[in-house]
Amino acid sequence: MIQRILLLAFSLALALPVSAARLKDLASIGGVRDNQLIGYGLVVGLDGSGDKGTSTPYTTQSLGNMLNQLGVQIPQGLKLDPKNVAAVSLTATLPPFARAGQKIDVTASSIGDAKSLRGGTLLMSPLKGADGQIYAIAQGSLIVGGAGAQAGGSSAKVNHLSVGRVPAGATVEREVPTQLSGPTIAVELLDADFGTASNAVDAINRALGPVARAIDARLIEVSAPQDSNARVRFVSRLENIAVTAAKASPLVIVNARTGSIVMNQAVTLEPCAVAHGNLSVTVSNTPEVSQPNALAGGQTVVTNQANIDIKAQGGKVIEVPRGTDLAKVVAALNALGAGPQDLIAILQAMKAAGALKAELEII
Repeated sequence: MIQRILLLAFSLALALPVSAARLKDLASIGGVRDNQLIGYGLVVGLDGSGDKGTSTPYTTQSLGNMLNQLGVQIPQGLKLDPKNVAAVSLTATLPPFARAGQKIDVTASSIGDAKSLRGGTLLMSPLKGADGQIYAIAQGSLIVGGAGAQAGGSSAKVNHLSVGRVPAGATVEREVPTQLSGPTIAVELLDADFGTASNAVDAINRALGPVARAIDARLIEVSAPQDSNARVRFVSRLENIAVTAAKASPLVIVNARTGSIVMNQAVTLEPCAVAHGNLSVTVSNTPEVSQPNALAGGQTVVTNQANIDIKAQGGKVIEVPRGTDLAKVVAALNALGAGPQDLIAILQAMKAAGALKAELEII
C-alpha cells in the first residue's frame, strides 16, 4: 500500500511542469485578508519589575482609573507606586472569516521602563481596528520566553523580557465581513507580471472551463457559482491549479552595509576584463621621550612619532568568461578572489560597462 502511494505521488510530481506552482502560492483571493488590531492595557502581578511611578505617570494614571471603575476610592493626594504593574501596547491579527467568540493570540510589549513582564497577567483590554471600533477583548497570563536575575550589582538575562504573548488571549467580539459574494472572484497575483497572469488564465480555463479573464498584470477575474457550498468547492479547486510562473527578471540585490550579495538564477554575464587592486593605509603612533641636558633647565616631555605606511597591491587584469546560468556566474565571480565589499564595486562597474545582464538593486 505504501509503495502504491509513493508511486502515485511520484507520478503526480512528474506530471506537473518543473516550474509550476499552485495558484494559491502565486496569488491571493480578493477580499480574503488579515486585519491588524492594536490596544493598550496593564499587566499586573509582576515581582517588583514593573514601571516606575516617577518616569511613567501614565501607568499610575491608568491604574488609578481602573481602580475607580472597580469602585475603589483612592484618597486624595495618595501617590501610587506601580512597581508590580506595567503599561503595555497590545497587538493582534484578526484572521479572515473570524467569528464572534473565536480566540486569537495577543502580543504585549512594554511601553514604559519595566524590567520584565515575566509572571504578569494582562487585565481586560479592548483591541481596536483601523476604524477605531473594538473587535476583540484581551485578557490572560503572559508567557515570556526568557529569564533574568540580579544581585549585588550583577545581572544576567536570557532572551527578551519586555515582550510577552498570551496564547488565545483575545476573544473576537465583532466580525469583519469578507467580500466573497457576487458573480465573480478576484484573483490577485502577489507579483504583477503579464506572463504569469496569461499563464494563470490559460491554466484556469483548461481546468474549469472559460471562466477567467485577465484585467491587468495583477488582477484576474473568475466567474464563480452563487451557491455557498459550490463556491467553496470551486475556490478549493481554483487554488490548487498548477500555474507556470513567468521567468523572473535578472536581479542582483546588494546590501552595502553588510556586504551581502544575492542574485537570482536569471543573472547572466557577458565576457569582460576586470582589474581590481587593493590600497591599504596603515597609521602607527610611537611615543618617544625628550630628555633635556642637565644644565638646560628644560622639562622632560613625551612626544609622539607618527608613521604612515601606504601599500598599493598591484591588481592584474582577469578575463571573466560568459556566464549563461547562475553556476557559471558564481564561478566567474569567485575567480576574481575579491571580498564582498570589493565585489560590490566590481558588480557596479560591470553593470555600467554592460557586462552584467541584471538589474542592480542596492539596499
